[in-house]
Amino acid sequence: MTKNMFYYLNREQIQEYGQYIMSLHMNIRNPAVAGTFYPENTSELDIAIKAYLDNSETQAIATKPRALIVPHAGYIYSGPIAASAYTQLIPFAQQISKVVLLGPSHKIPLLGIASSSQDFFQTPLGEIPLDRKIIAQLEQLPFVQAYDDAHAQEHSLEVQLPFLQKILPRFTLIPLVIGQAEDQQVSEVIEKLWQEEDTLFLISSDLSHFLDYQRARECDQATNTAISAFNPEKIHYEQACGRSAIAGLLLSAQKHHLNVQTLDLRNSGDTAGSKDRVVGYGAWVFY
Repeated sequence: MTKNMFYYLNREQIQEYGQYIMSLHMNIRNPAVAGTFYPENTSELDIAIKAYLDNSETQAIATKPRALIVPHAGYIYSGPIAASAYTQLIPFAQQISKVVLLGPSHKIPLLGIASSSQDFFQTPLGEIPLDRKIIAQLEQLPFVQAYDDAHAQEHSLEVQLPFLQKILPRFTLIPLVIGQAEDQQVSEVIEKLWQEEDTLFLISSDLSHFLDYQRARECDQATNTAISAFNPEKIHYEQACGRSAIAGLLLSAQKHHLNVQTLDLRNSGDTAGSKDRVVGYGAWVFY
């Protein structure tokens, strides 16, 4: 494009072109599951999230959340359950400026915890800046290292981002994919950032997978009991795909004497699917 061509562009087009030029110099993780797990169209996505939040009947707690556990399936399955957690953030949105997002690796075999070398994570609602300073601090831990392949196709983190974008006016992101990691290692990551009062710890996890409806309810209730009792040893990997992230949070939450409240506990047989083989979803708030 030559300089003279700008005379044929309006102000909005010039701005878009400027943003395009800037994007050539930024490292951006593009959405991998937009159009499958959630709407790819910006306005459709905006409307969908607003509907989930508006339709949530969960009462907000009076204290700012320190951490949430939320599910990460397609929105038609787990969106209502996730919304019960995200509505807890609305009264405190101005007080949260950093989000530490931890979710399990579904695609890539991974030892330890994978950070990202990207500058931004993108969704149809726009770009989210990563907190490079904090990520660099975490990468000083021997079990945390940048591994972008672990993030490239991972849905457990991505599906949370549009909800955060809809609620929080501005925030930076610390995305972490959890592989084979010890409970104490996940807790150590959380502890390293615990003094950051403007930070939300967000754990992404579904619960039981592909049991029949009644067995799933029993299994998920056992997981709920263990979370409510701050007892990670009672949670096995078949009970939650994000088991390691949940366990690490529970260790830190117990250490700091947090309270926990169950917000929702359902499965895909309750939302949008058959009751023959279901996936369990739960939402919890720690404060």
